[in-house]
Amino acid sequence: MKKKNLFARLLSGIWSGVDGFRKILHLLLLLFVFAIFISAMSGTTPLLPDRAALFIKPVGVIVEELEGDPFDRALAELLDEVQPQTVLQDIVDALEYASDDDRIGAVHIELSALGAAGLPKLQRIARAIEEFQVSGKPVIASADFMTQQAYYIAAHADEVYLNPEGGILLQGYGRFRTYFSDAIEKLKLDWNIFKVGTYKSAVEPFERMDMSDADREATVNLIDQLWGTYLEEVAAARAMSRAEIESYADAFVDTVAAADGDLARAAKDNNLVDELLTRTELRELLIGYVGTDEDSDVDYSSIGMSAYLAHEDLLNGEKVAEENVGIIIASGAIQSGTQPPGAIGADSTAQLLRRARDDESVKAVVLRVDSPGGSAFASDVIANEIAALQDAGKPVVASMSSVAASGGYWISVGADRVFANSTTITGSIGIFGMFPTYQRTAAYLGLATDGVGSTLLSGQLRPDRAMTDDTKRLFQLVIEEGYDDFIGRVATYRGMEKEEVDAVGQGRVWTGADALRHGLVDELGGMDEAIAFAAELVDLPKDDYGRKWIRIELSPTEQMIVDLLGTAKSFGL
Repeated sequence: MKKKNLFARLLSGIWSGVDGFRKILHLLLLLFVFAIFISAMSGTTPLLPDRAALFIKPVGVIVEELEGDPFDRALAELLDEVQPQTVLQDIVDALEYASDDDRIGAVHIELSALGAAGLPKLQRIARAIEEFQVSGKPVIASADFMTQQAYYIAAHADEVYLNPEGGILLQGYGRFRTYFSDAIEKLKLDWNIFKVGTYKSAVEPFERMDMSDADREATVNLIDQLWGTYLEEVAAARAMSRAEIESYADAFVDTVAAADGDLARAAKDNNLVDELLTRTELRELLIGYVGTDEDSDVDYSSIGMSAYLAHEDLLNGEKVAEENVGIIIASGAIQSGTQPPGAIGADSTAQLLRRARDDESVKAVVLRVDSPGGSAFASDVIANEIAALQDAGKPVVASMSSVAASGGYWISVGADRVFANSTTITGSIGIFGMFPTYQRTAAYLGLATDGVGSTLLSGQLRPDRAMTDDTKRLFQLVIEEGYDDFIGRVATYRGMEKEEVDAVGQGRVWTGADALRHGLVDELGGMDEAIAFAAELVDLPKDDYGRKWIRIELSPTEQMIVDLLGTAKSFGL
C-alpha cells in the first residue's frame, strides 16, 4: 500500500507539473494574442529619421483608386499577391506633406516599375513635383529603364539619372486594334450590330478588317494633340526644344546607332538624363543629400511613401472638418448592380452618392470620373442620383481624369460645373449594341433549332437563331432612342441645341481642349481646381474646409481582422 501510494503520488506530481506548464503556455499565448490586438488597435506611427529622403516608387498602373473588393485586396496585400497599382492621390499627398516637413531633405522617385498612366495623371504628378520644388529641396529621379510615362515624370525632377545598362524609349501615342470580321465570317457567326454615330468605332473590329476613315480622322486628331502636349511639356521641363525631344523619338534607330548600340549613352548624349549612374553610385549621391541610414553605412537615409503617409496621416488625422467637400471616385467601366472599386456599379456608386446626400458635414461633392463608359442604363441610374443630390441643395462638380467618354461623359454632363484636363479623352456621345448569333455555325456542325411560340418575338433572343428583320428593327429603334436621349441630355445641361450636340457627337472622342472649344465642358483644370470651385459654390471659407473621401470601406470587423493579421505578420507569423 505504501509503495502504491508513493507511485500514485509520483504520477499525481507529474500530472500537476504538466498541467501547470499547460496553464503557463495558455497564459503566454493569451498575452501574445492580447499584445497583437493592442498593437493593432493602437496604431503607432512608423519611425522617421531626423533627416531623410522621401522614397517614391510607383509600381504598376497609376489609378484613381485601387481595384477590387477592399477586404480581398487587404488580404492579398498581406500575402504579397496584390495586383501592382499605385494611387495617384497618394503620390500627390506624400509630396504635399514632404514640402513642409523639415525632416525630408529630398525626394527620390524611382521609376523602373511604373506601368501605364494617362497623360492627365502624369500631369498631376508633375504639378505636385513642381509645388514641392518651391520648398527648395531637390527631386531626384532614377530608373534602370524608363518608359515614356516614366520619363515624363523624370523630366520634371531636378536631377535625372539612368542606369548605364538601361535606356529610354519614347514611342509616341498610337491606337492599333485587331480586326476580325473575316474570322467571324469563317466561323459562320452573324454579329448583328446596331449603332448611332459615324465615329462610334467600338464596333468596327466586328464588322471591318481595317480602321474606317472616320475613326482614323478622330484618332489622328487625338494622338497628335496628346503627343504635341507631351513633347512641349517634357521639353520645357528639361529646358530643351520640342524638336530635340521629337528628333530623339523619330530618329531613334540612328540615335542608338550613333551611340554604338548603347541605349543609355544615346539618352545621355541627347541630354535626356544628367548622368549614367549604377545603383551603388546613385546611393552614394543620395547619401550626400541626406546622410546614411541608421542601420546601414552603405545606404542612404530614407522613408518609403506608404510608411510616410501612414506616419503623417496618424499625426495630422484625415483632412475632414465640420464642413467638407465630399469626393467620390467613379473609375472603370460602368456596369449594372454593385461593383467593387475599379468598376462603376450603378447600385454601389448610387449608394455612395446617397451617403453624401445624407451626410450633413458634406456641403458639396466632386465626382472624379475616369471611365470609358459602359451600360447606358447604369449610367442613367447614377445620373439620377446626382440629380437627387443637387435637389437636396448639394452641388456636384465633375472632375474628369484620363478618360470620361460615352457613359463617363453621361454621368459628368449633369454636374453644376464640368472640369477636364486639356488631354482628357472625352465626348464619344453615341450609343451601340451588339447581338451575335451562331445559327450558321450550328448548321455547319449538323445542329438545328426549331419550335413554336405565341408571339413574333418568341424565341427571337436566342443566339442559335437568326434575328428577323422585325427584331433587328426593334433593336435599332431602341438604340436611336437612346442616342436621342443622350444628345437631348447634353443639350439641356450644356445650353445647346440638339443639332449642335449631334454635330460634335456621333460617337466622336475629343481631347479636353477640344471639348472646351465645342462647349462640352466648362473649364480646363484638375481635381484641386474642381474641389476649390465646389467649395466656392457653397461659400465655404477658403482653406477652412475639409475633404471627405466617400468610398467603399472595410467594415469594423473586417478592419479588425486585417489589423490583427497585419500585426501578426509584423511579428513574423
